[in-house]
Amino acid sequence: MNGDLRGWRPCLLAGAVFAVCMAGTTLPTPLYGLYQEKFDFSELTVTVVYAVYALGVIGVLLLAGNASDAVGRRPVLLGGLGFAAVSAVCFLSASALGWLYAGRLMSGLSAGLFTGAASAYVMELAPRGGSSRATLVATAANMGGLGCGPLLAGVLSQYAPWPLYLPFAVHLALVALSALVLVRLPETVRDRRPLSTVRPQKPGLPPGVRPVFVPAAVASFVGFALFGVFTSVSPSFLSQSLDVHNRAVSGLVVALAFFASTAGQSVVGRVGVSRSLPLGCVALLGGLALLAAALHWDLLPLVVLSALVGGAGQGMSFRGAMAAVATAAGAERRAAVISALFVVAYTGISLPVIGVGLLVGPIGLERAGLVFIACMALLVTGASVYLLRRPVPAPEAGVAR
Repeated sequence: MNGDLRGWRPCLLAGAVFAVCMAGTTLPTPLYGLYQEKFDFSELTVTVVYAVYALGVIGVLLLAGNASDAVGRRPVLLGGLGFAAVSAVCFLSASALGWLYAGRLMSGLSAGLFTGAASAYVMELAPRGGSSRATLVATAANMGGLGCGPLLAGVLSQYAPWPLYLPFAVHLALVALSALVLVRLPETVRDRRPLSTVRPQKPGLPPGVRPVFVPAAVASFVGFALFGVFTSVSPSFLSQSLDVHNRAVSGLVVALAFFASTAGQSVVGRVGVSRSLPLGCVALLGGLALLAAALHWDLLPLVVLSALVGGAGQGMSFRGAMAAVATAAGAERRAAVISALFVVAYTGISLPVIGVGLLVGPIGLERAGLVFIACMALLVTGASVYLLRRPVPAPEAGVAR
């Protein structure tokens, strides 16, 4: 048993570094209310500050998403940790709104560098024959890290001093520790090339991929949009409509959505891709319905249920979508098609959220949320109907893990 654990130690340590980086991207979630009081900005500004993160992620995925294949995993991940550290410093220095924009952009650049490189690194460091378990480690590190961010910030800002500073100071220390861990881990890319050889990844959709890509992209868009709403405006809803002013509770509600996503992704291997994508869409629809009910009746238990059900649906649908489009694309176009899927997903985490922010002023937070839910429900219902009529094929061995 000890020998088995030693064999898995590099993989688990890389997963821990992955989680630390992703936690920083959601760390500000329960703090937006405090920033609103400090800088006196609107709900629309909250959503724009949040969405700047997606611009950084998309930019890196398109321009340098394949950089770690050339220069190696560790240099790219160290760069990602560097951007995470700069993000934390921006928030620690925040004396005006511009610092928040800068911090979110740096956070997006960090996540963009980590998303593909860290997932590949975790799987490459796993012992031989452990690819399935390594995929679960990467998934848990990614989504679990995203969930730990608001939970950590919520608890520290509620029960410790310096609520707008201590969470980022703690994260900065964790980033420094992660860098020390990373430099002691082995490099897994053998044939490294100069950074000058890296070329932008242009998303592409071969004609044969489009019938599978469209419903997969819609499901990804809706799932990420749901996460976007939870991580940007749900703390405001909890405080304004439900009179929940405890930031630890707000952080926990958001964290539950990400933890549920991890659980949803973990069952895809047993359910099968051809079933997990439509089932994930149905769960997303259920999560949206529960969120609508929570907005209408102002009930905290329904918010919690919507986070759990919607998060599980996002996990199932997104992992199913990744496997479906990867299979349909073929090896020679797979990277371009997956890049296109990520661009759609991260567009979902930004544009609908800004739309909610635009509507808050004229019609109020609750009605804006209901409009968002109605639009997302129409999209995911259309995808569900399409998938029931034209199920996606089972992936090839080795594509969906």
